[in-house]
Amino acid sequence: MNLFETYSARVAAALAALAERGALPAGLDLGRVVVEPTKDPAHGDLATNAAMVLAKEAGTNPRALAALLIEELAKDAEIVKAEVAGPGFINLTLQPSVFTAILKEAVLRGLDYGRGAPKPQPRINVEYVSANPTGPMHVGHGRGAVFGDALANVLAFAGHDVTREYYINDAGAQVDVLARSAFLRYREALGETISIPEGLYPGDYLVSVGTSLAKAHGEALLAKPEAEWLPLVRQAAIDGMMAMIRDDLAALGVVHKVFFSERSLQNEGGAAGTIVQDGVARLEATSTGADSAVHQLSKLVEEAQGSKAPIQRLVDQVAAVFVPVVILLAALTLLGWLAAGAGHERRQGLLVEAHVRSFRVWPALLGRPLPRFVLVNAGLTRQ
Repeated sequence: MNLFETYSARVAAALAALAERGALPAGLDLGRVVVEPTKDPAHGDLATNAAMVLAKEAGTNPRALAALLIEELAKDAEIVKAEVAGPGFINLTLQPSVFTAILKEAVLRGLDYGRGAPKPQPRINVEYVSANPTGPMHVGHGRGAVFGDALANVLAFAGHDVTREYYINDAGAQVDVLARSAFLRYREALGETISIPEGLYPGDYLVSVGTSLAKAHGEALLAKPEAEWLPLVRQAAIDGMMAMIRDDLAALGVVHKVFFSERSLQNEGGAAGTIVQDGVARLEATSTGADSAVHQLSKLVEEAQGSKAPIQRLVDQVAAVFVPVVILLAALTLLGWLAAGAGHERRQGLLVEAHVRSFRVWPALLGRPLPRFVLVNAGLTRQ
């Protein structure tokens, strides 16, 4: 439990104590109550909006409720000062020993500091990259891959059960265009001189697909009408493109758990669906209604969503990972300044050390080393 979760629980306990003694009605909805850093450190360490969001439901005004809550929070030995701010916010100043304990925990836990306890619900599916399988990945896809994988890593670090999904857009006109383009490369591999008309994919990345088709089928496909060879060539081309994309993602250290085929939802009337997980697990249906793949997938989505927690809660959970790390780095810097006294060179050295420490922590969250250009800009390696 991090600092904000700890004091959220204590605010909730104080509200429960007020309700128990009859100062507040029981059963107040605490869903909108938050504990967060103060906007200005001069106002304290933490702030809560509890009185502001609960006053109407409690049948009182925010400042009156804040006064009651402060009276209860003042019993906490770790709270040095609690005071009302503005229309009813509450600012809390904590004992220095609170932050000393946080630093001690950070040292003891090392790179596991900030890791959340396992949260079986809600399960989270992060679908990212999902580039059309009609050619190699470009820089934009790479950016999405890194962003999506980092987000999945952060959510997993926070304790969530995370699935990483690649949605394969293998239905529609673009994959038929891909198949016709690959068929030209197949003819080329058999020795025919070809020209690629406008509207087809001219890239050399399909040469290997044509060569593989020639080795597997010889000249057999030449005698078949398009209606017969198109599905076969289309699947071979998609498989070839996905193999290329997987190799590119592997070079980035990105590995998806699930590859889901769009075409599987549209097979023969749209009744069959397939999920491929680790290349093995499949969900299939051959009818409509309650047994259809779409219905089964809907049930899976509902199960994965669990209580359908609001987006804000997800944002708070992601932030809960970063905030302790930021606090740790700030505290290390502050302690360095205090320990160094008036020695400017020593202070500067400690600041550099704290800066370097930050670039040792982030790779643990990302799950891979920082790119070289980041390390160069940070002064941690030579160009």
